[in-house]
Amino acid sequence: MTGLGLYKSSSLQSVHHHNMKCVLSLCVLAVFLGLAQSEEKYTTKYDGVNLGEILKNERLRKVYVKCLMDDGLENCTPDGKELKENISDALLNECAKCSEKQKEGTKEVIRFLYREKPEEWKPLQAKYDPGNTYVTKYAKQLEEV
Repeated sequence: MTGLGLYKSSSLQSVHHHNMKCVLSLCVLAVFLGLAQSEEKYTTKYDGVNLGEILKNERLRKVYVKCLMDDGLENCTPDGKELKENISDALLNECAKCSEKQKEGTKEVIRFLYREKPEEWKPLQAKYDPGNTYVTKYAKQLEEV
């Protein structure tokens, strides 16, 4: 092999080595970003809200239902806005970003509306699950509530 051939071979190895480093770096970055995203959680700022009090108080409950049913956020309390902004993502991702308190609260609210206030549950279900995707997906859990 001539000196020029050796140089080309060495140069190609260097480029190949550099490309492999880039690919490896991108893989590490992708894994890191994936872990960072999976660690993302919804705010726990409103976890202290007394859901039982809201559910049993028709006036308060209707404020939240109206917030969730309206197109805008102008009729929402701060915690209602937070709920409305995250409800679709929570349904889609099985509440993966929810705290344990939020998961328990979700069950409490669904249980109450499903059993006690179907006239409020059905419009919410129609708005957030028009194709019955989540009702089908969570049918077993829904029957258990």
